[in-house]
Amino acid sequence: MLHGREEGIITRFLDNKLVEIEIEDGFRIPVLRTELAIVSAEEAVRFKRETPVDDRQPVSREVFANKGVYMAFLLINDTALALYLINNTDLELPYTIGEVQQENYKGLQAGVLKARTSVKIQEVNTKNFENWPAYLLQFLFFKAGAGAIQEPLTKKIRFRANTFFKSKQTAPVLGKDAYVFQVDKEATEIQPQKITDALYGENTAEVKPARLPAPARETDLHIEKLSKDHAKMGSPQILQLQLQTFESTLDQAIANGMEEIIFIHGVGNGVLRTEIHKRLSKNKQVEYFKDAMKEKFGYGATLVKIK
Repeated sequence: MLHGREEGIITRFLDNKLVEIEIEDGFRIPVLRTELAIVSAEEAVRFKRETPVDDRQPVSREVFANKGVYMAFLLINDTALALYLINNTDLELPYTIGEVQQENYKGLQAGVLKARTSVKIQEVNTKNFENWPAYLLQFLFFKAGAGAIQEPLTKKIRFRANTFFKSKQTAPVLGKDAYVFQVDKEATEIQPQKITDALYGENTAEVKPARLPAPARETDLHIEKLSKDHAKMGSPQILQLQLQTFESTLDQAIANGMEEIIFIHGVGNGVLRTEIHKRLSKNKQVEYFKDAMKEKFGYGATLVKIK
């Protein structure tokens, strides 16, 4: 801003004279257009302007980092998060990102991520975390001059509460605390023979399904057992993590042929117990369920009999 210290990103045009600016910590304020000056290359990307290139700068022939593509969810407030794509490599990344829900695809954004830059994709709310769609991401890896071929990356990601809320760390490039996920962990170089075999049906290698590990007979869903950072979590986030842990543990028990499993959920206000019982009543793999170990937990534990 010309007459202030604030910096931010334009998020909305209010009218011919005013725009809405998102400044640090997610606050949004109205500002006159005449009070603004572009100071970052990120605005040039958002407004489709070409960034001037200094032809005198030699192009490096060494790739210092060819991995380091991330999704990061920055906290705006207790429930709102801002989703960013981060390129922490020395490559340019043409990309697309969209949502997939019940086989329906919705494109969100496409563009080119310059080396060591980020771009904001959208804002999401943790209140409806369980209804978040899967994200479909596609990347190409470009480097001017000679270099190794790197396979295009396509990845579909669906977040689960028991891992999502444990991923808080400082986001690369952004330098702020966020829930961070590396997208290109499994990116590998192209292997021509494998591609040829796949195209012409000559790959006869047997693919064995991964087996889920068997859980313990008793699973404690108290938040202190699930997350070290539970003090920073709100009630909706805590409940989401507990329910996600319940769902994934029950799936593992069913997949491993267990006859029964006990979930220790506590008494509390009864919300967690009620939601668990509601889900168990709809699960076709459950023969019955009942209160368990009353002498120890009262109504704070549930035994599940699996078909």
